[in-house]
Amino acid sequence: MAKTVLVINSGSSSIKYQLVDLETGEGIASGLVEKIGEPVDGHYKHEYNGEKHELEEPIHDHEQGLKRVLGFFDEFGPKLADAGIVAVGHRVVQGGSIFPKPALVNDKTIGQVKDLAVLAPLHNGPEAKGAEVMRALLPDVPQVFVFDSSFFFQLPKASSTYALNKEVAQQYHIRRYGAHGTSHEFISSVVPSVIGKPAEGLKQIVLHIGNGASASAEISGKPVETSMGLTPLEGLVMGGRTGDIDPAVVFHLIRNAHMSVDELDTLFNKRSGMMGLTGYGDLREVHRLVEEGNEDAKLALDIYVHRIVGYIGNYTAQMGGVDVITFTAGVGENDDVVRKMVCDKLAPFGVKLDEKKNATRSKEPRIISTPDSAVTICVIPTNEELAIARKSAAIAEEGKDTYGNVFTK
Repeated sequence: MAKTVLVINSGSSSIKYQLVDLETGEGIASGLVEKIGEPVDGHYKHEYNGEKHELEEPIHDHEQGLKRVLGFFDEFGPKLADAGIVAVGHRVVQGGSIFPKPALVNDKTIGQVKDLAVLAPLHNGPEAKGAEVMRALLPDVPQVFVFDSSFFFQLPKASSTYALNKEVAQQYHIRRYGAHGTSHEFISSVVPSVIGKPAEGLKQIVLHIGNGASASAEISGKPVETSMGLTPLEGLVMGGRTGDIDPAVVFHLIRNAHMSVDELDTLFNKRSGMMGLTGYGDLREVHRLVEEGNEDAKLALDIYVHRIVGYIGNYTAQMGGVDVITFTAGVGENDDVVRKMVCDKLAPFGVKLDEKKNATRSKEPRIISTPDSAVTICVIPTNEELAIARKSAAIAEEGKDTYGNVFTK
C-alpha cells in the first residue's frame, strides 16, 4: 500500500491542502478552501484523478471548512484510509527560538504556536487553529507542525543578530528568523544532484522569487545568510512588500502623515513593492506595462532586479565565492525576462546564460547557463509540500519528536 501525507496550509481566510505520495513525491489530490468567515459565499475546489469538483456555500470557520474537505476525500476520492495516510503535516511560518525542528501537534505545542503569533500575527494563529481542528477530526493520525523558520535557525550569530540594544532584543525575541525555509532547504538539497557535484563545500545562492520573495546562501547545504528577518517584510522587493527600507521611514510617516501602526503595517506589507510602484503585484502585468512603454513599470522592474543582484553580490562576498545560483518559485521558475536581467548584470563576473534554455518553459529541474559559465545557473521547481510530507512522515514513523512529545491515539 502507498504511504501518503496530507499537507495543510491554513491561512486566516483560506486553506490549501495536498495529499502527497511519499514514494513518487507527487501530489495525488489537492484543493483549496477560500473566503472562510467572510459575509459572502465561500469557495471549495478539490482536484483528483484529472477531475475538478467545486462548491460554493457560506464557510463560517476552519472546522466547517476542514470537515467539508474530509467529506470531499470520501465522496470524490481518494479515501484517506485506502490511500495509506501516515500523517498530517501542518505548515507553520514562525517557530521562533522554540522550534528548530518539526514538532508533534498536541495541546502544549498548539499553545506554543499560538503564543508565537506575536512574531507572525497573520499566520501562526490560523495555522494553529487548522492543526487543532484536524487533530480532532483525525485523532488516530499523527499531526506534525513543520516550521518555515527552522532551516534558518542554524544561521551564524553574525547573520541572525540585529545591531539592536541587546536587552530589548532579548526581551522581545527580536532576531532574524527568515522565512520560506522549507523551500530553501528543499532546493539546496536537490541542487547537488542536478549539477552533478557533491554537496560538501558547495557554495549556493537560492532565489525563491514569487509574490513573496527571499534569497539565501548555503555552504555544504547549511544556511549562512537569508534576506527575510524578524518577519517576511525584510529583504527583496515583493508583490506588495517594500523589502529593505530605512526604518526611519516609519518615524517620518508617524510624525508627518500621522499614520497609525496598523496603517503602516498595511502600507509596508500590502500596498508597496510592485503593487505600490505600478498598481500590480503580478509580474506578468508589470511586463505588460513595460511592453506598453510605461516608465513606472520599467523603473519598478529595474528596482526589483537591482535588489536581487545586490543580495547575490553580498552573499558571494560573504561565502568567498559562489558555485551555483538557483531560481525557484512562481517568478523564479517561470519568468525568463527577470532571470535574463539578473544574469546580464552578472555577466562581468563570468556568468553566461544559455538564452535558448532560459526561454524554454519546463517543469523539470534544469541548468540554463552555458558549460563555460563561471557560475552554474539553475531553475528548479520548489516542492514545499513534499518537504513537509517527508518531515511529517519521519516524525510519525518515530512516534515522537526531538522535544520529548510522544504520539498517543
